[in-house]
Amino acid sequence: MTQTLRLIVTMVCLWLLLSGLFKTQLLILGAISVAIVCALAQRMRVLEHRGQPIYFRFLNIMGYWGWLMGQIVLSNIDVTKRVWSKKLDIKPTLRRVSATPDTEMGRVVYANSITLTPGTTTINFTPEGDILVHALHEDSLRELEEGDMSERIRDVEPHFRKHSGN
Repeated sequence: MTQTLRLIVTMVCLWLLLSGLFKTQLLILGAISVAIVCALAQRMRVLEHRGQPIYFRFLNIMGYWGWLMGQIVLSNIDVTKRVWSKKLDIKPTLRRVSATPDTEMGRVVYANSITLTPGTTTINFTPEGDILVHALHEDSLRELEEGDMSERIRDVEPHFRKHSGN
């Protein structure tokens, strides 16, 4: 019951924050939306599942987001140049890339970061750490294989002590 109450409070606050309007019609639509989402969440039993807690280091994640925004801008420029050039310098490529972050959450952030960067899309993600990536040009895949993005995500992840044997 407490998870449902938390979900309701979170969604109501988010609705009010994002809409910024307190008109009757919007408040009614917001209440209906919250009720539908809560009913679906109860029916799907998603509130019963305990996910992985997020333990990223705050300052490091802020630095990563800044770096990622820069990469998104650079990739936008690269994609625009390739698409608008007369010789249409694209060479679509599919390749498996190894995800080296230590945690499952880190690998998910890595796969999502690849998709957020224009010109690359994560097609398939396996828990073992392989990511199938589609790229507009193979140069983008070379950059991923160099591992800069992956290393930056590893810097954001917490450093858990690995227990031996126990």
